[in-house]
Amino acid sequence: MILCIDSSGLTASTAIIDEENDVAVAEYTVNLKKTHSETLLPMIDEMYRLTGLNKKDTTAVAIAAGPGSFTGLRIGGATAKGIASALNIPVIPIPTVDGLAYNCYGHDGYVCPIMDARRNQTYTGIYSFRKTLNDNVYGYEMETELSQCAVDIGEVISRINKLGKPVVFLGDGVPVFRRTLDDELTVAHTYAPMGLNRQNAVSIGRLGVKLYREGKGVSAASFAPEYLRQSQAERELKEGEKSND
Repeated sequence: MILCIDSSGLTASTAIIDEENDVAVAEYTVNLKKTHSETLLPMIDEMYRLTGLNKKDTTAVAIAAGPGSFTGLRIGGATAKGIASALNIPVIPIPTVDGLAYNCYGHDGYVCPIMDARRNQTYTGIYSFRKTLNDNVYGYEMETELSQCAVDIGEVISRINKLGKPVVFLGDGVPVFRRTLDDELTVAHTYAPMGLNRQNAVSIGRLGVKLYREGKGVSAASFAPEYLRQSQAERELKEGEKSND
């Protein structure tokens, strides 16, 4: 059983994946403006209570490792580290933007998650799904056109226009940048529907299962979130130091 956590944005999402049978046995997602410190642990406890599963049977913790909200990442990271340390199991870090893109598994065209990073910037990446065929069973392999990064929304639009192929957008940056996207994109584009357009711990788990089977977890002690850029407090401190010089 793999416990999955995504607290990288406004959405708090948790899930329990039965790795052996490829089944999501529980999922709990809250998309309200509550702090993850209030919701995350109660959500996890409730999943185990309702399913009757024993926390001691958990074999790994998959977590959206960043980028995203600094506070959200710290709360999720501390939760994952605490549980993994107590149970002596690995943490499986999943890039947040990769997890968002995986919500659109099998999409025919580019997938571009956009998270609002403030200051007209977004945490983003560009992905596609290549069809595979093995023993008459087909599936999809996610391929990365642009690895997750923090960039200006104008740079995202420019890159997608140059690619010249249809794209679907998702993430909490869509409401913030939708008008700009509609005005400046020259390629066909659409937006993921409700249920697919925000962080989802099951997608983190699906990517986590693959890495778990490859033995790519890390210890609780060595796990750290990937912020991609400095926090506002760090930026203000640096600006203050420069002004003092």
